[in-house]
Amino acid sequence: MARRLDYSARYPLHTTKELYAALSTREYWEARVAEMRKYTPDNEVSSLEVSDSGIEVVLRHTLPREMLPEIAQTVMRKDMIITRKESWGPYNGEETVGKFSASIPAGPGSLGGTIKLFPTETGCTVRFSSEAKVFIPMVGPRLEQLMLVNLVDLFRGEAEETVKWLEERNPTS
Repeated sequence: MARRLDYSARYPLHTTKELYAALSTREYWEARVAEMRKYTPDNEVSSLEVSDSGIEVVLRHTLPREMLPEIAQTVMRKDMIITRKESWGPYNGEETVGKFSASIPAGPGSLGGTIKLFPTETGCTVRFSSEAKVFIPMVGPRLEQLMLVNLVDLFRGEAEETVKWLEERNPTS
């Protein structure tokens, strides 16, 4: 049975327009990946496509096997290579929705979900609704929970980097 978790990143001083504009630039994504390199050195923006249909970004992260939790090392025999995709729909002037996924070659499960960017009274919020599923009896539920906890930590760190990036470019917001 899959586990689900919602997480909201709040941007109290920034509009949906400012955040969507950031998501549309390679500079923003490169800054996020650069921040992640502090924790794992091999991260990159594989592709970014921006069109009238929305935004498609592919990120690649490599986690050395020795950095994985012990329970994950029992399943993963090599470094964990994660391909992460985010798709944002077109911006309608107020909000947008999208989806995300993370895949691992020969990985024993799946991770993905939906994203919604919407305005609030003081700024905007991005809500992630995530689902993790691991297809290994006995350890599956523990790995699913571990994935979701780590995902929240990742979202929190990315939100902090996003606030910093936005404040550097929109100091009067």
